[in-house]
Amino acid sequence: MSIRDTSGQDRQVSASPTRQRRPRLIAIGVGAAVLVLAAWLVVGWSTGGRSVDGARVRIAEVTRGDLVRDIRADGRVIAANSPTLYAVAGGTVTLAVVAGDAVEEGQALAEIDSPELRSQLAQEQATLASLEAEASRAGLDARIARSQARRNLDQAGIDRTAALRDLERNQRAFEGGAVAQVDVARAQDELKKAELGLAQAEREYQLQGQGAGLDTRNKRLLADRQQAVVDEVQRQVDLLTLRAPFDGQVGQVQVAQRANVADDAPILSVVDLTRFEVEIRVPESFARDLAIGMPAQVTSGSGQPLPAEVAAVSPEVVNGEVTARIRFSDEQPAGLRQNQRLSARITLDTREDVLQVERGPFVDQGGGRTAYVMDGSTAVRRPVRLGVSSLSAVEILEGLQPGDRVVVSGTDQFGDAEQIRISGE
Repeated sequence: MSIRDTSGQDRQVSASPTRQRRPRLIAIGVGAAVLVLAAWLVVGWSTGGRSVDGARVRIAEVTRGDLVRDIRADGRVIAANSPTLYAVAGGTVTLAVVAGDAVEEGQALAEIDSPELRSQLAQEQATLASLEAEASRAGLDARIARSQARRNLDQAGIDRTAALRDLERNQRAFEGGAVAQVDVARAQDELKKAELGLAQAEREYQLQGQGAGLDTRNKRLLADRQQAVVDEVQRQVDLLTLRAPFDGQVGQVQVAQRANVADDAPILSVVDLTRFEVEIRVPESFARDLAIGMPAQVTSGSGQPLPAEVAAVSPEVVNGEVTARIRFSDEQPAGLRQNQRLSARITLDTREDVLQVERGPFVDQGGGRTAYVMDGSTAVRRPVRLGVSSLSAVEILEGLQPGDRVVVSGTDQFGDAEQIRISGE
């Protein structure tokens, strides 16, 4: 007896068309996903191969308006006139004032005892007296010489007159037959001799006057030269007493009482409290645009702007900055003190209706020739041409239009990429 199995109940079933398409759809879906991922990677690669967080960059919009080029800086009040008085010679200093004393013009502030300089003055004065005496003696000798020459000239004139009269007498006597012809000839010779003597005396008188004048002039020039030396030494002796050059206040005293100082050593300074200026430091990039006389404004502690102008610009650059001084145009405000802090603003020029964008590090990083402009969420490098710049904005000459968004800060992260994706944009 055989046991029956379920083989008789089995029936072959053919696969349905729906079940046959399911693996194909899955394969197609997976392939599409792979293609989308590849496309996203290609797009990411084409936009620079990396992205930068938008929080690490600053983006500004290009606008049109007036560009005011100005310089704003904090300055300090300094005395416009604060000279330092120096010792004209070495010696012992006796101070008559202390730091902070109010002084008047011409007031004695200190005195230097210099025996060497005073001794030199006495020697030079003695030499001057000797030369003055020689000049006077030369003048006297010149007058004596001219007097002697004049006497000789007068005597020669008298001799000629006598010879002429003798000739006339002999001529009349010869005509009357009283004398011989030889006496007339002798009288004529005496007249010629007297005329020669007179001419010689006249020349000697002129030459004697010229020679005596030259000698006197030479002696007088030597005395005048010595007088100039005495005046100079006397001036130095007078400067041994240091006097206030104007009404003001004694600043810093740099020597102690009864100290022995060397020649040209600083003694003390005097400050003019009626004239103050504001000293500011300007970046080197703006120094070439500064000029004396440019209008400026100084803001005092009360916030009131005061008109001023640039008074001086230092030719030296120190730590990338240039020192400039600003002088008040009108009366300076009351209550100013040395080293007080004030704000200053210097207007360089104003350009009307120009394209401009916020100034940022991109100006220096791109050399002013390129900028990254936002195209959606991608920053694209674009050639540009920049103009003048102020502290807050820079002029756009070519390459940008109003409404363009420019990455003004953070471009140092882009390297040399042509395009960079900005995440968060």
